[in-house]
Amino acid sequence: MSIIELNHIDVDFTQKKGETVKAVDDVTLHIDKGEIYGMVGFSGAGKSTLVRTINLLQKPTSGDITVNGVEFVKNGKQVISSKKLQLERRKIGMIFQHFNLLNETTVLENVAFALKHSDLNDEQLEKRALELLELVDLKDKANFYPVELSGGQQQRVAIARALANEPDILISDEATSALDPQNTNQILELLKKLNKQLGLTVILITHEMEAVKKIATKVAVMENGHIIENGNLKQVFLHPKQELTKRFVGGSLETISTLDSLNLGKLGEDQAVYQLVYSIANVTKSIIIELYRKIGVEVSMLYGNVELLNEEAIGTLVVLVNGDPDKQKQACDFLQKQNVALTKLDEKGNLYD
Repeated sequence: MSIIELNHIDVDFTQKKGETVKAVDDVTLHIDKGEIYGMVGFSGAGKSTLVRTINLLQKPTSGDITVNGVEFVKNGKQVISSKKLQLERRKIGMIFQHFNLLNETTVLENVAFALKHSDLNDEQLEKRALELLELVDLKDKANFYPVELSGGQQQRVAIARALANEPDILISDEATSALDPQNTNQILELLKKLNKQLGLTVILITHEMEAVKKIATKVAVMENGHIIENGNLKQVFLHPKQELTKRFVGGSLETISTLDSLNLGKLGEDQAVYQLVYSIANVTKSIIIELYRKIGVEVSMLYGNVELLNEEAIGTLVVLVNGDPDKQKQACDFLQKQNVALTKLDEKGNLYD
């Protein structure tokens, strides 16, 4: 069941010179209740602009928007009243890269501030704020000020505040971009816990594929205002169709750094570098041994890694294959039949032109 329906969404901006820039171009996206949906793309791709149309912080130029069964926009026109929209927005929490906390007030007061419109008395307000802080493992910091907390702890306060109105949807807009790897992992694990514990639908906007891989159930890749690829995370990760998706999935900094340090030099006509990505559960035999035994090509492993893709073990290998063009083709055909995602790289680890 879709909790968010965006149909044929356009968002146009008019520049000072009168030129129109299309930030989002005819995007249709449906997100089911309880999903963790990753929106990935480089800066300027349109992902934040698109997601902000969900609660009409950004009004679309055209298209239809329905959230939680309530129609917000029809044919580009707002059909929900301002009063009703204000109520519906309370069901959509948002957290950002910059935590937007009130530095002059305590952690407890920051969370309670989000409940100022409620009918709770002071005692009930404090109790509710403490419950939210406990949910994000910060109850012991209630009387601290934001400046006394780490970046990760400040983001936890922001999450507690976003949960104050018991939203159905939580939008994370580059919320881990300003954090170090350890705090990033902790925030992602918290979002995953909240998704399971509260049944929250989480939308994760990021330019970091690593964040999506850790917790998302589905992913959409955006480029130049378009969704160029979307679907089940495992399917998109193991079988990327578009060049940008392959770059996010395969052109990892680790791969590029490793190949650069190896200084392979210009490859010969009978040499090629490939990145192989595969599910450990589906590929139980040694790929390198199988290639030599069945195809007769020599394969050198240049880089290898195993990581968890939403709790499923996924293997990545970068290999140098030696063999004439016919052998190379046979090797590629064999790998693809084994459900291995295959990406050809140049000697520096970039996608092969």
